[in-house]
Amino acid sequence: MNIQTSPDTQLQPLNGEARPLEQWLTTFHLATIVLDPFTNESAWILPTAVRILRQFAGASVRTNFVITATPNEAREFLGPHAEEFLVFCDPARAFVKQLGATELPAFVYIQIDGSIPVSAQGWNAKAWSSVAAHIADAVSWSKPSIPVAGDPGTFKGSPALV
Repeated sequence: MNIQTSPDTQLQPLNGEARPLEQWLTTFHLATIVLDPFTNESAWILPTAVRILRQFAGASVRTNFVITATPNEAREFLGPHAEEFLVFCDPARAFVKQLGATELPAFVYIQIDGSIPVSAQGWNAKAWSSVAAHIADAVSWSKPSIPVAGDPGTFKGSPALV
C-alpha cells in the first residue's frame, strides 16, 4: 500500500485558518486517527485513540484527529480532547477520500512527502499495532501497547464515504 495525497488539499484545524496539507507536513509526519462522531464505532475507539496519540506526544510526528464533522460537532464529540490534540474538521470527507479510507475509524500514517505507507481501518488491534510500530520505527519512538485491557474487541468500521 502506498497512497499519495495531494499537497494542496486544505486542512481546517479547529483553531486557526485552513492551510494546504504540504504546510502541515513541512517538519513532521502526521499520525492521524480519523473518526466519524455520528457513529458508535468511532465512539467505542475514542479512549484507545487518545491513548495511542498520547504515546506519540513528544515524538517527531504530529499527532492529530480528523473528524468528519463541523468544528462545533467535533468539539462536542471530543470534549476536552479537542484542546489536547490538533484536530482537523472534514465534514465533506474530501480528505478522508484522499486517504483511501473506506471504513472509520481509521489510523493513518502520512509521511512528509504526502505518501501513506501504512494505515488501518475499522478496529483490529493487530492492524492498528502494525501502524503504530511503523510510526515508532520511523521516528525512533516507543510503540504503544495495542491492545490493552479496556480496548474494545475487533469490529468492522462504519462507511467512510457516505
